[in-house]
Amino acid sequence: MTKLSGLPAINKAPVINKADIIAGISVAGLMLPEAVAYAGIAGLPPHRAILAGIAGCLVYAIFGRSRFAIVSPTSSSAAILAATLAIVPGDATVKAGLATVAVALAGILFVIAAALRLGGITGFISRPVLRGFALGLAITIILHQLPILVGASVQGSNIFSYAAALFAAIPQWNPVSVAVGVVALVALLLLKRLPGIPGAFLVLAAGILSSFAFDLAGHGVKLVGTIEVLPQWPALPDAGWAAYSRLAQFTVPLVLILFAESWGTMRALALRYGDTLAVNRELGALGFANIASAVVQGMPVGAGFSAGFASEAAGSKTRATAVFAAIGLAILIACAGPLVARLPEPVLAAVVIAALTHALDPSPILRLRRLHRDFYVALGATAGVLIFGVLNGMLLAIALSLAAMMHRLASPYIARLGRLGSSHNFVDVSRHQEASEMPGVAIWRPGEPLFFGNADTIFGEILSRTRGEAGIRAVVLSLEESSDLDSTALDALMEFDGAMRVAGIRLQFARVHDRVRDLMTTAGMAGVDSRCSFSVDDAIAAISKEQHGSVR
Repeated sequence: MTKLSGLPAINKAPVINKADIIAGISVAGLMLPEAVAYAGIAGLPPHRAILAGIAGCLVYAIFGRSRFAIVSPTSSSAAILAATLAIVPGDATVKAGLATVAVALAGILFVIAAALRLGGITGFISRPVLRGFALGLAITIILHQLPILVGASVQGSNIFSYAAALFAAIPQWNPVSVAVGVVALVALLLLKRLPGIPGAFLVLAAGILSSFAFDLAGHGVKLVGTIEVLPQWPALPDAGWAAYSRLAQFTVPLVLILFAESWGTMRALALRYGDTLAVNRELGALGFANIASAVVQGMPVGAGFSAGFASEAAGSKTRATAVFAAIGLAILIACAGPLVARLPEPVLAAVVIAALTHALDPSPILRLRRLHRDFYVALGATAGVLIFGVLNGMLLAIALSLAAMMHRLASPYIARLGRLGSSHNFVDVSRHQEASEMPGVAIWRPGEPLFFGNADTIFGEILSRTRGEAGIRAVVLSLEESSDLDSTALDALMEFDGAMRVAGIRLQFARVHDRVRDLMTTAGMAGVDSRCSFSVDDAIAAISKEQHGSVR
């Protein structure tokens, strides 16, 4: 992977080809209905999402490297922004201004993270948690799109009361809205199976035509209405310190989910085609894209899954696809504004639902169950979103990632090693029945690095198991998993050494890293050079040599 220092430099302009033009037009057809729908999720005017998509694509094409990334508003960022604005005080005008501030803060955090080379922070949100969060978020957003699709007004304090209210409102459902939405959804799902076909654009056009042909507005079907794209210079809203402080507090989860979603999309597509990406460069590119979106008073932007894979399916070759998508979206809204005003809202709801159907696939989570790894972590992330809401669910998902990591590190498996035949190889005797334990010698290997959270537990268990076995004269401790030690782990190691000495058991270390060896010497541990071996076989030989010498 290419390594770049500091902020990303400007790339050379990509070569323009026909495939990028076609792909850009196809993606623009998807971006328009998604932008209008995502603006509705965030509770903002549609033009803010449209301007964000145009600015995000153009700026990312300059700084970013992914040829498939379409940096525009995403469903997850729209939902988190809506949840954030819901908890900050102020009227609609103040909250609209705070939304711009949130986007600017997100962009600044991205750029700072790129400058500090913090691309590795995505590792703190595990993939099972992301999958669970995506499932919960998809269910939440789809449920909130259903009232638009059926033409009913529904309110609820949480997702369960919302679902109950939706079913209770069945008598108020508009049959025409239901028919339009269902037909649009079925068409979108069928067109997804035809690569290279701009399904969203075709369904959008068909929705507008049906609006004229069947007078859908006269049958109670809500239309999008006129979209006024009037960019203004951003200004700080007249909000108190409490509003700004809470906004800043909840911008971090927005940045984390935006980058986790964006990097996941970019990396998956890059690996599929053998492309090279640098994580810190992409951080900076997303930062500049969000700053540009804030300048035009847009929404948070990222490389969403649906738009990215739509770009791939349409045959994108270079980053010019994003440029043509932005241009196509601008032309579409400028020249076809009166037509877009006639777009039925149930069609928009169908576009959002179709775009999120991939996240409803349970197979990645069911795979975790088959692997007996992180299944309940993924379910916990899903439940967190459904029960506590999008924002708190995101925070819970991050906490689950860290808790799962800490649990694994704090409760490591401790292997008892034995020799394979007459070779120099030592393996876990519980997994290899052919391995034989050394008479009078217990060989232990912790399965995780030693640190303050597990050192006492590991040494306590080794001490207990060693004392409980008769005839043990020496212990070999393999430290191959620990490249370094913190002060707590070092103290625990020295206390364990003292306990072994009191018990009359010889302690020899194997596979000791140089940094750990230096630390043990600095701490004043006795006989470090003679008691540290480069391999388990060397440690056994050192013990044998000492025992034979004492016998003579």
